[in-house]
Parts: sequence; structure tokens; C-alpha cells
Amino acid sequence: MTKDASMGTHTLDSLLHFAVTPSAARLPEGEREAILANPGFGKYFTDHMSVADWTAADGWTGHRVVPLAPFSMHPSAAVLHYGQEIFEGLKAFRHEDGSVWLFRPEKNAARFARSARRLALPELDTESFLASLVELIKLDEAWVPEHGTGSLYLRPFMFASEPFLGVRPAAEVTYAVIAGPAGSYFTSGVTGVTLWVSTQYVRAAPGGTGAAKCGGNYASGLAAQLEAQQHGCDQALYLDGAEHRWLEESGTMNLCLVTTDGELLTPGLGTILEGVTRDSVLALAAEHGLTPVERRIEISELRRRAEEGSITEVFAAGTAAVITPIIGFRGDGYEVTVGNGEPGKQTLAIREHLLDLQYGRVPDTHSWLYPVR
Repeated sequence: MTKDASMGTHTLDSLLHFAVTPSAARLPEGEREAILANPGFGKYFTDHMSVADWTAADGWTGHRVVPLAPFSMHPSAAVLHYGQEIFEGLKAFRHEDGSVWLFRPEKNAARFARSARRLALPELDTESFLASLVELIKLDEAWVPEHGTGSLYLRPFMFASEPFLGVRPAAEVTYAVIAGPAGSYFTSGVTGVTLWVSTQYVRAAPGGTGAAKCGGNYASGLAAQLEAQQHGCDQALYLDGAEHRWLEESGTMNLCLVTTDGELLTPGLGTILEGVTRDSVLALAAEHGLTPVERRIEISELRRRAEEGSITEVFAAGTAAVITPIIGFRGDGYEVTVGNGEPGKQTLAIREHLLDLQYGRVPDTHSWLYPVR
């Protein structure tokens, strides 16, 4: 499928073929429609999944789309003991004409490869990564919500499936993609959240896995999330692991700050995840009269400038919610309100711009949309 040049010009002709085995027991249409009316997030899954296998001897084999089913693993499977796994998250959107499009999946493919290198897993080529998404969506297209009502969330992942107890890279690995419908993240309107500035927990450190998308990063963050909730906040704000001074990430999302002098500030890469939404926001900043700046930002600067009013808006960027306004911070002995304590105008405008691009409501001048059907 192609649209005119302003809407993207990708082609599917060169994609690797995945053998397709349709399910004989798909969820009845009525039950599926009931789910699509209120899918939530991460609760329901489509009828199929993409799978491929890797061994040190044969490389990647068995590229296929099959009925969704549990994996059968030996209790000694390496992932269960050493956590050698990675994952991705991205969405497919239905446009007003009924077509279905992915948003910047090549960026996810590249990050998946970087994560694989960091976790000593085999790299999956971009062509196979994209084909695993496209073939799954084509088979389960009925699960993609109607235009503007939600999206189909896709979760590619890879794990060490070799039955072996020993600390070394696994010689057998499984790759898979599952999918599920996702409704609007803010069902009652976009509201702001408050962050707890944690000095007890850190997310990453130089040389660690902070730039990789692996489960261990998220498991280690659960204690910080509970700490935030205990202090009446929605999520944690992480500082750097060495000095506990420099802003890193907001829970599972990248952090952005809007200033009165027209800058869009965000912590530089290195120990944080290179978010696709983050990258998109930086690319769109100029269209909103903002200059994107990636640099180290000290927590004392955030506190001082938010209090004096030269930092007027703060938001977090990520796949699930796209843009989450941050209206305040709390830490040991202090509390700071951002702006007037409500979601900022620039924040909401950038969020709407991204959604308009994803749903095909505005021209895709960046060629970010990738066609499925």
C-alpha cells in the first residue's frame, strides 16, 4: 500500500515471508467487538502471534505466524534464571479511510538490535522485524480499533530459551510478537501527574543496561514506583546513579521541559532509553516554536526554574500514553508545582500533533508512517 508522497512512500514488497497458520478458534466477532469497546491496555490479545527461532548452529529459522498459545519451556530455561531477554513496544493505527499504519517501526527495529547487542542476544535484521509485525497485523486486522478510538499495541520480544544453567549467552533463543488492542490512555481527558524524586533508587548507571529495553530495568523500577505511591505521587523521577544530581527518566518515559526562552530541554542519551516518541518530539519542536536541547539537567535547576517560572511545562514522552503532562514534583523536604498546576498548552499541542500524525489526520512530511494494509 502507498499513499501520496506527503503521507509516506514505504513499500512492503521486499519483506521476508512468514509462513502463516490461521487459527481455527478465533474469538467470535461479538466478543471481540465487546473488548474493542473498552480494551484498556495490556489486558486482551489478538488471535495470533509471530515467532522465529535462533540457534548458535543454524541462526534464524522457522519464521511463522501461528495461533496465540503458551510457550512450553524447560524449568532450566536460561531466561528464568539469568533474565536474558529484551522487548519493544509500538502501535498500529487505523486511518479514516480504513487503512492501517505503523509509526516509525524502523526506529524500534534499530533499538531492538541495540538492546540485543547489550544483552548478548542475536540481532534480528530489520526486514524480519518489520515482516513479523506486518504479517501479524494483516492476519489480525479486525483487532485494530476504529479510527481515533485507540490503537493495536505490538510487543516484540526475545528471550533465552535454552535449557541450561550457566552464566553465558544462550545458544537457543526465541523471538515472538504478540498484540492487543489499546484504548485511549486518558479516558476522562488528559490530566497531569506528580513525580517523586527518588534518592533511594536509581534506574541505570554508566556501563549498565539503561539504554537497552530489557525486563530487568522495569523489574528494578517497581520498588521506586511503590515508593512514589507511598509519598502520594503517581510515578518516580530517577536521578543519575553516580551523583544523584542529574535528571534521567520519569518512570518508564523520557522527560521534557519547556522554558520561557523557547527551549525544549531533555536529558542527553547515554544511560537512558532512546525513546521513539522522544525522538519524534525533538523533531517536531521547531514546528511549535521551540528549540530542542539535549543536555545534562540538574535537579536543583529544575526546582529553581520551576519555582521562578522560567520552566513553564514538563511532560513525559513514551509509546503508551504518547505525552503525559507533569504538573508537580515532590522530594525529601520539598514540593514544586509546575506552571499553574495544569497540563501546559505546548504539551497538549505537541501531543495532539503526534496523534494527528499517527492517525493520518495531517500530512506525513517526515515519512514516519509505514503501511500495513
